[in-house]
Amino acid sequence: MRLLFLGDLVGRAGRSAVIDALPALRKDWRLDFVVVNAENAASGFGLTSSIADELLAAGADVVTLGDHAFDQREMLTHVEREPRLLRPLNIAREAPGRGAGVFEATRGRKVLVACALGRIFMNKPYDDPFSALEPVLRQAPLGGAVDAAVVEIHAEATSEKMAVGHWCDGRASLVVGTHTHVPTADAMILSRGTAYQTDAGMCGDYDSVIGMDKVEPLRRFITGMSTTRFEPALGEATICGTLVDTDDRTGLARKVQPIRIGGHLARTDIGA
Repeated sequence: MRLLFLGDLVGRAGRSAVIDALPALRKDWRLDFVVVNAENAASGFGLTSSIADELLAAGADVVTLGDHAFDQREMLTHVEREPRLLRPLNIAREAPGRGAGVFEATRGRKVLVACALGRIFMNKPYDDPFSALEPVLRQAPLGGAVDAAVVEIHAEATSEKMAVGHWCDGRASLVVGTHTHVPTADAMILSRGTAYQTDAGMCGDYDSVIGMDKVEPLRRFITGMSTTRFEPALGEATICGTLVDTDDRTGLARKVQPIRIGGHLARTDIGA
């Protein structure tokens, strides 16, 4: 099975690039399943129901959220209506929606997708991601109940993301980090067969400060004062993510490759 995970969509530049490109990517790369993190797609803060619907219509099988899951209030109800939209498992015990699910890929195959928040250096005291993920992985074992499993860890600290990767090794097809908006150079297959990348990067304009127009972030770093809200940069976006080929029998990874298309970052070439 061929799985594609696309990192945080930031603003109009990121969401438009993905919506425009995804139908052709599904065909040209023979994708069986696509997960998109879109928690910054609505002006850089949260997601709207209309953008979520556009992403699903363009070819995303699942859309995930992060710590900005409910910045747009309409998400409080839309996550209940749309089962293909996932908020983090451990965002809050009473949060609406769900943080994991089993979804259908091509040829009727089943894919588990789960999303959890890290706790180190994050703004709020989220629940333990390991405890949140454990029952999900136990109830949908790889190579048994599901043919593939994608675990997203939305976290600030690279060490915490790596720990989740090793903890899930052998129980997931892919563990991928999001949140820091910069693609890391450590895509690999761990010792027990799980593909891993610390951060998939963002889909957005990289002539920016993590997707935001440079003027206000620079002002705040230099002067310590803010004058206006952050606004997403609107230049050409780079689509960033992680591509994984899995073994049909075990669900474990056979190949993992970071992807970068367009914009300011060096492009990656995808083989057959």
